[in-house]
Amino acid sequence: MKMLNELHGRAIALMSGLNPAAPSGRANVKSRSIGERVRARLRMGDEGNAIVEFALILPVLMTLLTGILSFGSAMMNYQELTNATAVGAQALVINRSSTTDPCQTVFNAMVADAPTLVPSKINLTVTMGGTAVNAQSCSGDQSNLVQGGSVTVTALYPCNIGVYGVTISPGCNLTATLSEYEF
Repeated sequence: MKMLNELHGRAIALMSGLNPAAPSGRANVKSRSIGERVRARLRMGDEGNAIVEFALILPVLMTLLTGILSFGSAMMNYQELTNATAVGAQALVINRSSTTDPCQTVFNAMVADAPTLVPSKINLTVTMGGTAVNAQSCSGDQSNLVQGGSVTVTALYPCNIGVYGVTISPGCNLTATLSEYEF
């Protein structure tokens, strides 16, 4: 019996700590409905404000983070396209006398240098001796590669900057151009 009284006293002490309106001691506590308890608990303080504010700002932060990552991916593609264009132009200058398909030589060098770019999406234009060829293959045009002339390689690649399926820049193209001189 002594232990039961002790437990009852602890329960009353705990209840009075959670509910300041609860009487102390052994008095009967008026029972309240669950709704009344919840409302009383919400009125007690502002402990939940931080989680509510976090829940409100989280979608904005996630959208911003996704946009940054998407833009970063487009910049990485641009850097890779620029490097691949340089490698393609250098490969054409080096293989000028031995190639029978200059555009294919440039395209193969670009694809080898840019493994994360989709080869079918690369739009290649090779200008040799004033003649521009917009194709991945231009067999027979090696006669346009003359010593002392220039070669310009231009590549276009679609960029898709979007956030959660919404495209921010439709019709956007990344462009890289490089000119090399034939020796």
